[in-house]
Amino acid sequence: MSIGVLGAGAFGTALAVALARNGAVTLWARDARHAADMNDSRCNTRRLPGVELPENVSVTAEIGKAASADLLLLAMPMQQMAGFLAEHRSQLSRHQIVACSKGIDLGTGLGPTALIAAACPESTPALLTGPSFAADIARGLPTALTLACGSDSAGEAMQSQLSTPVLRIYRTTDTVGAELGGALKNVVAIAAGVVIGAGLGDSARAALMTRGFAEMTRFAAARGAQPDTLSGLSGLGDLVLTCTSAQSRNFRFGQALGAGTGFDANTTVEGVATSKAVTTLAKTLGVDMPIASMVTALVDHRITVAEATRALLSRPLKQE
Repeated sequence: MSIGVLGAGAFGTALAVALARNGAVTLWARDARHAADMNDSRCNTRRLPGVELPENVSVTAEIGKAASADLLLLAMPMQQMAGFLAEHRSQLSRHQIVACSKGIDLGTGLGPTALIAAACPESTPALLTGPSFAADIARGLPTALTLACGSDSAGEAMQSQLSTPVLRIYRTTDTVGAELGGALKNVVAIAAGVVIGAGLGDSARAALMTRGFAEMTRFAAARGAQPDTLSGLSGLGDLVLTCTSAQSRNFRFGQALGAGTGFDANTTVEGVATSKAVTTLAKTLGVDMPIASMVTALVDHRITVAEATRALLSRPLKQE
């Protein structure tokens, strides 16, 4: 079965490199010049320098060529997905489509699989998520991910197609839980970065991660997720990775925010939009999300780091 990866950023390129172990992969880049450069140099120097593209990875700027594959992976920022699906729904229809984005769409409040189902009702939507960095996947380092698909039979087939000797795929039918684990951990990662950037220490980060995980679980349960899903790779596993590594863009963004230093405005930080979407949804659901609310206020520059710290530490004492 052929695979098309739509999105030639770091993660999309890394997936193309990894999955080339199983057969031919077509990688789609929106920019024709970028696609031509990658084909000529056999490397994505813009997003994943130093990683050579295998011979059976072809790069194209023609969406039709990539979308002719049997299995499609959407590797693009979450806030671009709705527009992409609306623009290309005719080419994507009746495919198995695996989203590789983590977040909540600001416009609709939907996660990746719900966006796919709404735009392409005749397709089979799924989600690939979990603790992973593009550089690790591209280098062939052992990585375990979660594949979430509402159809267990379709998910089992995709699980087989996406697994390699070093890329281990677990599957679940709880798409809501897997989506929210991947989305919410980015918000907590920003907060963890703020803690370290502000010099509050590793003990404070550990406390922040623990209470952040409690928030994640509360919110996911309110949205109908299975609690056990949040304890797996797509929730706790991804939370640990992104809150403790400088490879995480969300953590680095929070670290810069905590230290009061600048951050590259061209770098996608999914947790920023997700914090705003989650805070709005939490109010509607009546779910207490103090960390997410503080992150939203910080990124909107409505409070300072010192004020956020005081507000969290002065909350009423309670049982854990």
